[in-house]
Amino acid sequence: MKAVKWGVISDSLIGRAKVIPAMQKAEYCDMVCLASRDLARAEKAAAAAGIPKAYGSYEDLLADPDIEAVYIPLPNHLHVPWSIKAAEAGKHVLCEKPIALTAEEAETLIAVRDRTGVLIQEAFMVRTMPQWLRTRELVQSGAIGEMRAIQWVFSYMLKDPQNVRNMADIGGGGLYDIGCYPITTCRFVLGEEPKRVVSLIDRDPDFGTDRVTSAMLDFPSAQAVFTVSTQAVPAQRAVFIGTEGRIEVEVPCNAPNDVPTRIFIDDGSALDASAAKVETFDTVDQYSIQGDEFSRAIRGEREQPVSLEDTIANMRVIDAGFRSAQSGGWEAV
Repeated sequence: MKAVKWGVISDSLIGRAKVIPAMQKAEYCDMVCLASRDLARAEKAAAAAGIPKAYGSYEDLLADPDIEAVYIPLPNHLHVPWSIKAAEAGKHVLCEKPIALTAEEAETLIAVRDRTGVLIQEAFMVRTMPQWLRTRELVQSGAIGEMRAIQWVFSYMLKDPQNVRNMADIGGGGLYDIGCYPITTCRFVLGEEPKRVVSLIDRDPDFGTDRVTSAMLDFPSAQAVFTVSTQAVPAQRAVFIGTEGRIEVEVPCNAPNDVPTRIFIDDGSALDASAAKVETFDTVDQYSIQGDEFSRAIRGEREQPVSLEDTIANMRVIDAGFRSAQSGGWEAV
C-alpha cells in the first residue's frame, strides 16, 4: 500500500513530542509538511522534526495539492472549524480529541463528511492499541463472566495558567481533556451506550476549568465510575470487574513506546492479586498504529477505526456529564 501524504496543522507540543515522531516511524504515513501561523515558527518546528516543508499559514498547507490528509492538534475550540476547512479542501482529517465542545457541534461534521467524501476521525489512539483490543475481546467473550462494574482513574498535575488545558473559554478542563478516555474505552469494551450519567465537578477558582470530575455511567450491563483530575498526583488505572474475574489495563492511556504493555487478568482467588495472570504485548507506539490504521482506511484497506457517529455518541456522554454537574442529578444521554 502506498503511504498517505500528511500535513500537520499546528506546531503544538503533543504533535512535536509524540504524534509526529510516531507517524514518521509508521509504515503508511509520509509526513510532508507542517504549518504554523508564523513561517519562522513553522520552519523551526519542521526542521526540528525532520519534515521537509513548512507553511506560514494553515490555509497555505490546505492549498497544497500533494497533501492527502491532515493531523490537527489545535486547541479544542478550533477543532471543528479547521476540520471543516480541511475537508472542504479535500483533505482527510485526523483531529485531536475532543473533536468538538458539544455533540451538536460535532454533528455539523457529518454533513461536511458526506458532502466532501473525505474521512474525518477523532484521534483516540487507545482504540487501536493491542491491550485495549484484547481487553474488549476478553470482556465480550465472557472471559471474566458477566460484567458488573468498571473503575477508572486518570490524573495529572498542571497549574500553568498559560496552558490551553487551563483555559475554560477554549475548551480546557479535565472532562474534555482526559474524561473522554474512560468514556470511550467503556463504550468500546462493553459495546454499549450508557443510558444516563450523574457527575460531580470541582472547578478551579481562578481558571474556571473542572479540575476534578467524578462520574457514574449507567450502562445496560454494568456501572462505570471514573474520576479525572488536572490537579492531582499523576495516576492512571482502569479495571473491568465481572462475576468471574477482573481485568486491569496497565497505563491505559499514556502507554510507553519503549517497553511492552500489559494487562492483568485476576480470578479473585487471592485478594492481593498474586494469582493474576499477565498478558504482555509487544512494544509498539500507539500513535504509529493510529496513523497507520487511519491511513489504511483512507486507502480503503479497512474500516475507519473511530467513526464520526461514534465520536458524537461520546460527546453526548460528555454533554450529559456537564449537565448533571449543574442539575445535581441523573441526566439522560
